[in-house]
Amino acid sequence: MSDDRFADTAGRAVLETIRGYGVDAVFGIPGTHNLELYRPLADLGMRAITNRHEQGSGYGADGWAQQTGLPGVVITTSGPGLQNAMSAVGTAFAESRPMLVLSPGVALGAEFADVGTLHETKDVSAMAGAVAAWSRRVTSAAEAVDAVHDAFALFRTGRPRPVHVEIPLDVLEAPAGVSAAARAPRPAPAPERGDPAAVRAASDLLRLARRPVVVAGGGATRASAQLQRLAERLGAPVLTTLNGKGALDEHHPLSLGANLRLAAARAVAEDADVLVVVGSKLGEAELWAPRLEARGRVVRIDVSAAQLHRNLGATVGIVGDAAAVLDHLLDGTPADRMLRPAPDLGDVRAAIDVERRGALPETVALGETIAAALPEDAIVAGDSSQIVYMALANALRLSRPHSLLYTPTYATLGYGLPAAIGARVASPDRPVVAVLGDGALMFSVAELVTAVEQRLDLTVVCVDNGGYAEIRQNEVDRGIAPIGVELVQPDWVALARAFGADARRAETHEAVARAIRDAIAAGGVQLVHVPQAALAAAHASRPSAPASASASSEEPA
Repeated sequence: MSDDRFADTAGRAVLETIRGYGVDAVFGIPGTHNLELYRPLADLGMRAITNRHEQGSGYGADGWAQQTGLPGVVITTSGPGLQNAMSAVGTAFAESRPMLVLSPGVALGAEFADVGTLHETKDVSAMAGAVAAWSRRVTSAAEAVDAVHDAFALFRTGRPRPVHVEIPLDVLEAPAGVSAAARAPRPAPAPERGDPAAVRAASDLLRLARRPVVVAGGGATRASAQLQRLAERLGAPVLTTLNGKGALDEHHPLSLGANLRLAAARAVAEDADVLVVVGSKLGEAELWAPRLEARGRVVRIDVSAAQLHRNLGATVGIVGDAAAVLDHLLDGTPADRMLRPAPDLGDVRAAIDVERRGALPETVALGETIAAALPEDAIVAGDSSQIVYMALANALRLSRPHSLLYTPTYATLGYGLPAAIGARVASPDRPVVAVLGDGALMFSVAELVTAVEQRLDLTVVCVDNGGYAEIRQNEVDRGIAPIGVELVQPDWVALARAFGADARRAETHEAVARAIRDAIAAGGVQLVHVPQAALAAAHASRPSAPASASASSEEPA
């Protein structure tokens, strides 16, 4: 039954404003205090995805955002609900991704009275503001609507990062008194094309370059066409960060992939006489080295002026939107003044392949098996698991950006599965596969039932190395007897089935590839459990095994 008292509250005004910008899905968990944020969703045509933990809501929103180009929206309840989402907010901040978190707060005048009210928290906006780009406690519906507009202005024109809006409960449930015009989306300004003098200086450097190289980060992913034009005109190899993976089609002859963690790839960038860095802070977590030791001139293009000299000084720094600046640069320089033949990258690719296969060769081989089994247009969500950062991230060759969902800087656990859910909600026509370790999956395993509830087609590949294998090795390397890293494993197949998913176990490379293909073809929520100990044992015994042995190593769904 409808209640006219809540026909047009601040909650509705806020969600209506968000809907006007094109957002049609929200991630969160309904709670006692946030119900007026949920009331208008069905009427506004907005899908509500109820995760089993607010951390999963944040990661789901992140996966959704990467597919749509819009900010992921998270609705939490007050106190612990918001606190549960903070790891996801920290991830979005570290990886420069747009996220809008909405939460109710105590009524105006009741700020931390310390009287024991439900979900009472000392200062939630201060907490969120310490992690997000900004956090704002509003005092009226009009302020709440303005905060939403300010958030979208940041997402459109600045470095995209998470923001939080706290709406006091009495404001949230009161009549809005905000006009339809005030709720309407504000027009986006023209993208910043860069200072003309700086663009000319960059053009002059590139015109004379003999060994130009491009490094593309997450800030270049909406500039793929321009990036390709620049690379082809310069004959320049392109390396990307993991956040920039696919910004140039990795099948392109000038692509050297997302291999900056490898010394052979970094050497290409460091040897350039002109290095063009587009939308990347060149952080240690991406490089696996303290810094990129560039020996030539450096051109940096970034939407944030603060990034132009971060970790690597720029000879020429250009502030602006990556696509608009590259268009400006290309349009201002005749093609025949830049055009040069593409270099032969065969030896470089061979060196990169030798290096990436040198560490954890069995894990790398498994990553290659998984990559080969995936459809070309698949979206792959990874976690901070060895199978991803030591293998799959480099084995995959992607044609589009945001096809690998990963967190190279924050390196969180529990990201892959909920991010895959968000990606599948946003892109129902593309196969979505989550690949993660057993330790990572246990952080968010309850989200399997979220995927079942949402009736998604989603395949989860759990590579089981018995716990936290890298941390175990770290302990051994420091002379510490392994402690806290060898984990008891559930019956993964039975667990997935208990959630309503289908599942199978695969113990040889052939069985892994077949299981992944069969799971994707079958649809629904599917789990493929790959115990690495069994995989290694099967590989060791293979020369003496009968030819049909692999046929019995996969437990059918």
